[in-house]
Amino acid sequence: NIGAGNVYAPLKGEVIPLEEIGDGVFSAGVLGQGCGINPADEAVYAPFDGEIILVADTKHAIGIKSDDGIEIMVHVGLDTVALNGEGFQVEVKAGERVTCGQLLMKFDKKAIAEKYPIVTAVLITNSPAFEQIELLKTGATEKSELIMTVK
Repeated sequence: NIGAGNVYAPLKGEVIPLEEIGDGVFSAGVLGQGCGINPADEAVYAPFDGEIILVADTKHAIGIKSDDGIEIMVHVGLDTVALNGEGFQVEVKAGERVTCGQLLMKFDKKAIAEKYPIVTAVLITNSPAFEQIELLKTGATEKSELIMTVK
């Protein structure tokens, strides 16, 4: 059941508040409100139905816009832009339609974690467009479990 304003977990793992990510740019909400997820596996899935609006050249981040206008960036790991795509395999391209739970990216958790923190930021990059962004849960989550609502 895909409801308007709902954001579903783009990966399986442990949801943490944004402030706990440990990177100033993310933690301070500069790029948008949201949460962090410590991944339990090695895949990123669409957090809702929508369109891919960005695939970073370095493959570590994907931007998605929902049909109701929520723009989310899933950024795997901290400082992972420096890996130049190594350890990342993107399964989608910009302009592509995706459905909630669809595989967007695979990543080599072990290889990345040897060099950088693997915590993944899930950010609503157009946060100012919304009145309220609520993180519904922290702790263990399955992929496609409801984790945030936006109004």
